[in-house]
Amino acid sequence: MDRNQAIGFGLIAVLLLAYSFFFSSPEEPARQAVQETAKVEQLQTPVAPAADDSLAQANRAAALGAFGAAATGQASTTTLENANIRVTFNTKGGQVEEVLLKNYKTYQDEPLILFDSESSNTDVTFNTNDGKVVKLSDLYFTASEVRDVAAEDKSGKTITFRASLGNGQHIDQVYTLYNDNFLLGYKLDFEGLDQQVSGNNLVFTWDDRLKQLERDLKQNRAKSTINFATVEDGYDYLSISEEKETMTLEEPVKWVANKQNFFTAGIIAGSQFSGARLTSTVDPSDTTVVKTLSSEVLIPAQEVVSGNGGEFVYYFGPNDYKILKNIGNDFDKNLDLGWGIFSYVNKWIIIPAFDFLENYIGNYGIIIILLVLYIKTILFPLTYKSYLSMAKMKVLKPEIDAIKERNDNDMQKTQMETMKLYQEMGVNPLSGCIPMLLQIPILFAMFNFFPNSIELRQEAFLWADDLSTYDVFMRLPFTIPFYGDHVSMFTLLMTASTILYTWSNNQINSQMQGPMKFYSYLMPVIFMFVLNSFPAGLSFYYFVSNIVTFGQQAGIRYFVDETKIRTKLEENKDKRKEKKSKGGPSFTERMQEAMRQAQEREQQKRNKAKK
Repeated sequence: MDRNQAIGFGLIAVLLLAYSFFFSSPEEPARQAVQETAKVEQLQTPVAPAADDSLAQANRAAALGAFGAAATGQASTTTLENANIRVTFNTKGGQVEEVLLKNYKTYQDEPLILFDSESSNTDVTFNTNDGKVVKLSDLYFTASEVRDVAAEDKSGKTITFRASLGNGQHIDQVYTLYNDNFLLGYKLDFEGLDQQVSGNNLVFTWDDRLKQLERDLKQNRAKSTINFATVEDGYDYLSISEEKETMTLEEPVKWVANKQNFFTAGIIAGSQFSGARLTSTVDPSDTTVVKTLSSEVLIPAQEVVSGNGGEFVYYFGPNDYKILKNIGNDFDKNLDLGWGIFSYVNKWIIIPAFDFLENYIGNYGIIIILLVLYIKTILFPLTYKSYLSMAKMKVLKPEIDAIKERNDNDMQKTQMETMKLYQEMGVNPLSGCIPMLLQIPILFAMFNFFPNSIELRQEAFLWADDLSTYDVFMRLPFTIPFYGDHVSMFTLLMTASTILYTWSNNQINSQMQGPMKFYSYLMPVIFMFVLNSFPAGLSFYYFVSNIVTFGQQAGIRYFVDETKIRTKLEENKDKRKEKKSKGGPSFTERMQEAMRQAQEREQQKRNKAKK
């Protein structure tokens, strides 16, 4: 209770006693006086701290030395919010207490609270010259009024939390939230305390017990870790493991982030952090916590006590490339789009096309179908060239079979004569493989795009409730090793279409014989087990892709005349013979002849050794 409150309650008590003395009946003066005094005591009770709390605050004030002036007070909350997030602060510590993402829900259709005081907390610790260890959570701050703020083309709200220490000394924590944003500006300023704070760094701690936000806990854990970026080397991350992972960074750090499947909470330095210690732990038996992520980040003390204040930015939001790419400093790497060329395929081809379709179509299953058609149209020249190469080898199958029969069990001689035949006919066997290799970057880029695309999160299509995780067409009463306890219908459709596509290819691919042919059918079955717990959107994409490719090949087969191909190959053979008679054998032919002669000499040696 402050001085003004005490005076106010004292005046109320005097007035009540005067009223009871002058206006009450003579029979009841004592009883009414007791009643009115009780009323005053009831009014005072909620304001006055409990005896044990007062004692605790007094002890805490004594332990904090010069900072003890801010160790007493009452905790209250206040908020900043925009269209995307609502941030709640507590005056005890002046720290973020809760962050609600307004436009998202958990897998249980509950409000998505990315940060709360029950599972997460941040704090700043520093040492004083008199040997005390002070935490901001030990201090009580006074919140200013929320004020409007504008910067360049942005507008928003700002609030200041101040812990007054007397003699013009205070600690300010200033938070700024701009409209239509997921970034929370944070400024920490120690005014007049440069002689009170010792050491080179303050320690910012962040303990985050991640709550399960997605249905698939296993995938949730596999996608959750601490990402960071150093000033010199850029982005890196803690390895994903069920074991305890710890990393100490002794170089300047730009940002640290607690990354989950589709959401990230992180802090970015305006300048740089001095270093950090990062820890990730998981208890597989505890299904209430996905992972526990802990960070100790060193803030240069000079930035905070210089009078200008240290400036930082919190990010509480989705792993959306359109948002993350504008933050800079590799912060967009919190969205895993793959490494190397796969990342660029997603950034330059897949995401722009997906975003364009998303502007006009609301059904994401239809978007995936149109995305397949878009990619298959781009790759059609490669598909045509690959089919044409296989068709050329198909028309040469009688000659190839004759070579195999003539050189029974002599694989080396068979291969040499087959290559000679290809050369005579002007056929390049690699021309069918190269187009397929060029499609691999897109194939593997999808493995990163669909599991991490927040646009697909909680979007239903046909029997799938959520395209960002596996569809459950049927739940099994048991668990099959490497498969799971559910049946994904999209994965089954993908497997069936892959087998159909493989069969179609084997009809024209003369090289696919024996064990290779068996393995070509085995691979789709293996992928059925691997992809059963992958996102339904990925399996559906591959299913549609196989059907479209099968249709393209059927169309190409209809228009490609194998008789004309045979005639063209015979013409190539005649031209090569004519060229050879005029200019002699080519370099390749001379190499093949040298290999043939070497083989014959080797065979003669073997025959002599047998005799």
